[in-house]
Amino acid sequence: MKAVFDERQWNHDPKHFMANGAILPNPEQPKRIEVLHAGAVAAGCSFQAPQDAGLGPIAALHSAEYLTFLENIYTRWQRIPGAGEEVIPNIHPAARTDGYPKSAVGQAGFHQADTACPIAEGTWEAAYWSAQSAVTGADLILGGERSAYVLSRPPGHHAFGDLAGGFCFLNNSGIAAERLRAAGLRPAILDVDVHHGNGTQGIFYRRDDVLTVSIHADPARFYPFFWGHAQERGEGQGLGYNLNLPLSRGTGDEDYLKTLATALQRVKSFGTDVLVVALGLDASIDDPFEGLAVTKEGFARIGAAIAATGLPVLFVQEGGYLSDSLGENLTRTLTGFQEEA
Repeated sequence: MKAVFDERQWNHDPKHFMANGAILPNPEQPKRIEVLHAGAVAAGCSFQAPQDAGLGPIAALHSAEYLTFLENIYTRWQRIPGAGEEVIPNIHPAARTDGYPKSAVGQAGFHQADTACPIAEGTWEAAYWSAQSAVTGADLILGGERSAYVLSRPPGHHAFGDLAGGFCFLNNSGIAAERLRAAGLRPAILDVDVHHGNGTQGIFYRRDDVLTVSIHADPARFYPFFWGHAQERGEGQGLGYNLNLPLSRGTGDEDYLKTLATALQRVKSFGTDVLVVALGLDASIDDPFEGLAVTKEGFARIGAAIAATGLPVLFVQEGGYLSDSLGENLTRTLTGFQEEA
């Protein structure tokens, strides 16, 4: 399987993460690259660098205002006397229809949903090349590959059109899906991350040309809390084109795979001709977020079930945090897929 990664993705090295009022080390560490790269190579992946397709494929989903913010906010932040080393918001608008301030602090509050997406010196460059890796992955599928893996880091599925959050800045899976749609295909995004892909849902919520399906831990008591509930089905033209399948905390292999079968049936019903898998590996029983309890063998079965659709598949890396099984979970997923395909 061909795979895509750019070395500039190492440049995002976040230090801070606030959870439950405590300032903790950020779990979205550059070391994830090393572990995931090794896991993909163990599954037989052959890596290449992405092409630079420019801002066009990114701006197809993200506003020019937001991209200007991401590209410039770190430099602006350094001009604030006594500012911290990373851009972290301390105020948010009551509604996103409120005024748009000129202040760097105010704009950070407008464009960053939470304290889990700090922006440092290398963040924009890493996010840009993470997105370009996803674009190149989509182009591999358009060029005739039946499958490909993209090591996108930082991840993307919590990023809305003009809003970062949850370690995410640019919506890599959505950008890839839009690239495929613009080429005349009918893509679906299947998100298997333990956290709901709220940014992906938000981007496509009023559209009927990209199906979004997410399997995740029930957000009633789990991040992202405000999105990912079963009643969220889309709006307007997009009504019926979004499917959320929340699972109880601690759900293991058998119930997860039953839910995956439901998700894949919806993919089939959409008339999908290419599938983007937002590949979070944090549903693992070993993941530090402790949301679900999928085993190594369970990941192999997930890969096989996706392959059984017979669709061209682009795997785009989302979450999955440092644990003893992270790399092997990726190997098992991609190997299970390739053995069934």
